[in-house]
Formats: sequence, C-alpha cells, structure tokens
Amino acid sequence: MTRQLTAGIAVPSQCYLAEGPVWDQAARLLRWVDINPGHVHAFDPATGAHSRFAPAGPDGPAVPRDDAVPVGAVGLTRSGGFVFALADGFALGPAQPGGGGEYPLSRVEGFRVDASLIRFNDGKPSPWGDFWAGTMPWKEDGPACALYRLTPDGRVTELFGGVGLSNGLDWSDDRGTFYYADSVSGGVDVFAADPETGELGERRRLVTVEAGIPDGLTLDADGCLWVAVFGTGEVRRYTPDGDLDTVIRLPVDQPTSMAFGGRDLSTLYITTAREALTTAQVATQPHAGDIFACTPGAAGRPPNLFAA
Repeated sequence: MTRQLTAGIAVPSQCYLAEGPVWDQAARLLRWVDINPGHVHAFDPATGAHSRFAPAGPDGPAVPRDDAVPVGAVGLTRSGGFVFALADGFALGPAQPGGGGEYPLSRVEGFRVDASLIRFNDGKPSPWGDFWAGTMPWKEDGPACALYRLTPDGRVTELFGGVGLSNGLDWSDDRGTFYYADSVSGGVDVFAADPETGELGERRRLVTVEAGIPDGLTLDADGCLWVAVFGTGEVRRYTPDGDLDTVIRLPVDQPTSMAFGGRDLSTLYITTAREALTTAQVATQPHAGDIFACTPGAAGRPPNLFAA
C-alpha cells in the first residue's frame, strides 16, 4: 500500500519559481533559487532566519522583471562558494555578497547559449566534482535543448542533446547510475555511468508519470527516488525498481523540487511555484511559492560539491 504523507510550511517565501534546493552542511542552511527574479535564498532552520540576494542583477520583487537576470540553478563548491547556471551560461561566486551588497560574480567565458530562445534550468554538482546543468526553451515550440557539464578548469561539454525540458538529476551512491528527468518526455530515465569518469552509457525508462510533469528529483540513503510532480500537488517516492511507495500531498499544485536537510538529513524540504497561476488560482492556494517540509522516515545524503 502506498503511504500518504503531508507537509507543512517551512518558509513563507512566496517565490515565483523556487527550484533547486540544496542543504549546505557547512553553514547548516537550506539554499535554493527563485529562477525568474534571479534570487538565491537561504534559510536557517535553527533560528528561522530567511535571506536572499540577486547574484547576477539588481534585486527586486519575486516576479519576472525586464531587469532581472534569471538563475537556473546553484551548487555548492569545495571552497565554500557557489557555482551557478545563469540564463545563458555558467558563473562562480562567494557564499554571500559583500558588506555593501555587491556580489563579485565571475562568469565562465567562452560558452553561451542563446538566452532569447532557451535558458538554463536545473543543475547539480556531480560525484566527480563537475557541475551538470541542462537547458529548456522559453516557449513550448522552442528549439531542442541539451545537458551540459562544466569542469573546474572552465571547460563546457554537451553531454547529450534532443532534450525537451531539462529538469531533475542525481546519481547513485556507487556512481554507476545517473537519474534524469526530461519533463517533456513524461518520466525519469536512468543511464549507466562509468564510476570513474561519469561517462554515460545505456539509457532506459525507470518511471513514467501519467499525469502532471516530472520536475526536480533526489535520491535518499536507501536508493529510492523522490520526484516532484508539477501540476499535481504531489511529491512521489519510487523504489529502485520503479514502484511507487510514498506520496506527499501538498496544498499547492506546483511542487518543483526537493532536498533532504537538517542536522541528520531527515527533513525533506520541498520548493514550489506560483508561475503561471491565475489570480483566482493563487487565491485558492495562497502558499504557492512557499517552501514546505516533511519528515518522511527516510534520510538523505550529503550534496556533491563542485571542485573549485
């Protein structure tokens, strides 16, 4: 029988498109991005403190703005800073702005995508110290996209193309399996991976989502797969064989991703969105865009770090 769980509000963040949460073990903070406004958020569960900054453009309200520079994903680095997938490329920066609010963002030169047609979306550091991130079109009839790898020396490689909307990604503990959601494909695929190099091999479908859109994902310490199903108000856990065994129901329609955090990595933090909701829909789900939390009886794993 499938377990049914619920989640409560952890951070009333009211983001437009909260995504890509990661638990920063060193700082004991939950971090995530609000993609379209270009914000990077931090939350301290011990004190309840919540902060944000805009690394690539001016700060402003959590709505799409002409002057905002979107941030598709953020990862933690071994040196204590961040690696970013911006709208059109990659960048590095420290863990927080300077005393005057300035943020010394350092762009990775020599690589750009056409941000008028596509933008970067979800991304994570890999077990090999690289940063993997994929792109998505701004419009449904946009061009095919791809998944890319940034190495610590600044080289960018396209891992594969033909992607409709690049989303959640993670790796097994033995580094032999890569989990990946192309949202347009309607499911989560697994690739064989070389444990030494990360080179990808055979690809197969693990989970097909019949209703809703597969969005962000993570693995737990038991090797089970957690998937945010955008449009359904559900986060689902699947066994390594692809069987559904747990559903977390949320009071909002658009969960986007999740990450385990807290001192023992036993709290599952879930990001959500208000993107594309009408005024009437927001009125019926006023906590859309907030961060939720649940203790599902499973634990997570420490995040991978970019080797820079």
